[in-house]
Amino acid sequence: MTRSIFRALVILLALTGSNRCFGQTAENLPTDYLSKEFHAGRRQALRNLMPANSVAVIFSYPEQVFSNDVNYVYHPNPDLYYFSGYKEPNSVLLVFKEMQAVGDSSYNEVLFVRHRDAGREQWTGRRLGVEGAKSQLGFKRAYNSEDFAKFPVDFKKFANVYYDVLPEDVTGDGSTGELKKLVASFKTKAGIAETSRQVIGDLNMIARMATPQNIGRFMAYFKDKFGDEDHKNNPIIQQLVAKPDSVTLADVKAKIAAAYGDNTGFAEFTGRLRGVKTPEELAVLKKAVEISSLAHLEVMKSVKPAMSEREVEGIMTYVHKRYGAEDEGYPPIVGAGANGCILHYEENSATKINNQLLLMDVGAEYHGYSADVTRTVPANGKFTEEQKAIYQLVYDAQEEIFKLCKAGVPYASLEQKSVEVLSAGLIKLGIIKDASEVRKYYPHGCSHHLGLDVHDKGGRGNLEENWVITVEPGIYIPAGSPCDKKWWNIGVRIEDDVQIGKDSGTILSIDAPRKWQDVEKAATEKSIFEAAKFPELK
Repeated sequence: MTRSIFRALVILLALTGSNRCFGQTAENLPTDYLSKEFHAGRRQALRNLMPANSVAVIFSYPEQVFSNDVNYVYHPNPDLYYFSGYKEPNSVLLVFKEMQAVGDSSYNEVLFVRHRDAGREQWTGRRLGVEGAKSQLGFKRAYNSEDFAKFPVDFKKFANVYYDVLPEDVTGDGSTGELKKLVASFKTKAGIAETSRQVIGDLNMIARMATPQNIGRFMAYFKDKFGDEDHKNNPIIQQLVAKPDSVTLADVKAKIAAAYGDNTGFAEFTGRLRGVKTPEELAVLKKAVEISSLAHLEVMKSVKPAMSEREVEGIMTYVHKRYGAEDEGYPPIVGAGANGCILHYEENSATKINNQLLLMDVGAEYHGYSADVTRTVPANGKFTEEQKAIYQLVYDAQEEIFKLCKAGVPYASLEQKSVEVLSAGLIKLGIIKDASEVRKYYPHGCSHHLGLDVHDKGGRGNLEENWVITVEPGIYIPAGSPCDKKWWNIGVRIEDDVQIGKDSGTILSIDAPRKWQDVEKAATEKSIFEAAKFPELK
C-alpha cells in the first residue's frame, strides 16, 4: 500500500466521525513484563545520582523505513524504556531532580506520548496514549507529544540538563515528523546550538573520552573527519585542531557542555544504573539466555552437512519464538568454515555447511533484554584433531576467565587473561612464534555488558555484583594465514553470559553444551526437527 492511500484512508475514517479506540487492550499477553514500580524505581535511582537543580531529557528513537511505505518493527530507545516502560515512538520523558511547582500542584516527572488515533491504530496497532501512560505506566502527568512545545518548562534555568545524542527523524513523513518537532522544541527551550548529528557525536566523544594523555591519538583518529565542511564550521572543534593540548582540551570540554548540554553526565548515570541488574531485570534476562541456550542445543542435535546456514538460523528463530522471545537481540551470525572466521558475518547465505565447523552467534531478545550466546560445532558431529585443538584452547581460556568473574576484580584483567592463555596456546601449537602475534587470530575483546542492549551500558572499573557480562574468547584462522594450512578456515568462538557474584560468577548459558565431548554427544541425540519433511520447491 502506498503512503498516499494510507493517508486517504485515515482521513476517510476521521471524516466518518469515529473517535472510538480500536481495542485499547489486548488479551493473552505475557504476565512477566517489568512492572511500573520497577520503572518508577529506576527514575528515582536516576534522581539520586543527579545533582541539585538538574533535569534529564530522554527521547524516543525514530522509526525507520524498511521498504517504501513499510517501517521496520519498532525498537524503543532502551533508556526511555528503562525509565518509563514506554515502547512507542514520538515521545520524550523529563525527570527532574526536585519537585517543580506549577500553581497549586507540583511534579518531578512528565511523559509526552503519541496521541491516540483510531484510524491509524486500526492499520498499525494500538497506542497507549495519555490515559494508558497514567493507568498502565503510573505517570501522574502525561501529555500528548504535541503539547511539549507549549509546556511551561524553562530548561535554561537548570544548572544541568542531561540528555543523550539527540535523535534525527530520518523518514520525515507525516507520521514521524512529530519526533523532529519534539527535538526542535527542546533545542529552542534549552538554547542548544544547531549542528549536525555527526559533529555532535564527535564532540560528545571528545567530552567523554579525550584526556591530556590520549589527545594525540584522538586528533589522529579524527584527522580525516575534521576536514569536512560541518567540522570546519564548528569553532569548538577548530579550536582543538589549532592547538591540541591539555589547556585547550579543558576549555573545549567546558564549551561543549555550555553549547550542547551534558551528554557525559547522562552516559555516566545511565551506565552506572543499567550496569547493575535488579532482581526483576535478572529474571527477564535469565529467561532470554535460557531460551537462547536451548536453541543452540537444538541445533547441535539437528545440524547436518547438507543443511544451509539459513536453515540453521531458522531453527534458532523457531525455538526463540516457541518460548516467547519477541526477536533476536542482534542479526544472527551463522557461519560455516571460512564464514566462521568473519567476526560479524550476517549473510548466512551458504546453501550447504558441508563437513565444516559451524560458528553460531545467536541470542534471543525477551521483553527487551538480549542474550548473547555463541557455540561452534562440527556439522558432521565430530571434531577433527585440528578443530579439537583450537576448540580446547578457546575453552581453556574461558575456564580461566570464569575464575576472575567476581566482584572487585578489575574488568581489564579478563582481557589480559584471555590474551595470556590464547597466546601461550597458539605458540604451543606452532601457529604463532611470539605472544605479540596473538591479535592476528584473536582480534576482539573477551567481554562486554549485557542487558537491554546486546552491548549494554555499564562500568569498566572493578566488576560489581549483578553485572551480567559475556565471556567470549575466540580464535579465527582464515585461509592464507602465515601458518600450516591444516589450520586454515578454523574459526572457534565460545561465548557465555555470566552474572557476577560476590565470590564467583554464575554461568547463565549452561544449558548449551560447552565441552567438545558434550557437543559431540549432543549431535547423537534426536532433534524435534528430525521428523520435519518439507515438499520440494517447483
